[in-house]
Amino acid sequence: MKKIGLIAGAGELPVEFANSAVSKGENLTIYGIKGITDKKIQSIAPTKWLNLGEAQKLIDSMKQDSITDVVMLGKIEHYHLLKSIHRFDKRARQFFSQLIDKRAKSILEAVLKELEKEGFNPIDPAPYLKNLLAPEGIIAGCQPSQELMEDAVFGIQIAREIAQLDIGQTVVVKDKIVIAVEGLEGTDRCIIRGGELAGEGTVVCKVARKNQDMRYDVPVIGEKTLKSMKKAKARLLAVEAGKTFLINRENFQKTAQKYGISVVGIKLS
Repeated sequence: MKKIGLIAGAGELPVEFANSAVSKGENLTIYGIKGITDKKIQSIAPTKWLNLGEAQKLIDSMKQDSITDVVMLGKIEHYHLLKSIHRFDKRARQFFSQLIDKRAKSILEAVLKELEKEGFNPIDPAPYLKNLLAPEGIIAGCQPSQELMEDAVFGIQIAREIAQLDIGQTVVVKDKIVIAVEGLEGTDRCIIRGGELAGEGTVVCKVARKNQDMRYDVPVIGEKTLKSMKKAKARLLAVEAGKTFLINRENFQKTAQKYGISVVGIKLS
């Protein structure tokens, strides 16, 4: 019998997946990370809580629970990992010491391989979250000006190149100048830094990697993104259509309208 284990990071995406999986009648167990995973997730399905870096405990728990399929969703900030390595268990420290490098893609791909070696099957969560994928065209707000759209097309191409290097998935541009590139600080701080450097009227561009593996690190936008953009006085958010998860679409659209922010989905080949 199929049993799904959800390794849940921060944010709404794990909650959305859990609700969807349970509504489809899936046998789901959640493995939350103390201080990171949203506590409300435990009301959806049986939840076990672990500290960040308790790798052996996680694997042992999933085996005891007869988990067959595994999903990893939600943000674990890169800097959390790097700052907490000294507190990791032996299994996790050993895992990190064997990595070629510690880019997000390298870490997550290695985690998937480690889970596969232990007999688990990492699955694509997209079928449970299809309704969250950002469409092509205007998603929220009004039609952007030609100048803003030109910045969006320019920025999306730059963001794609940056994402391939696994530096980050977000860039902030203005007048076809790259203002800020997402690094360890994450999307929201990158947006705010862009506003501090270039003032109002910036365009935020967020993409997936080329040939994005939908089993991990898929870009996500939500009301928190819009709040950071309001703080930065940014005007337009451009995301990759069909490869970006949009959380709470109705509230997101209302908030974008309220803040005077336009949001567009751009299809990339």
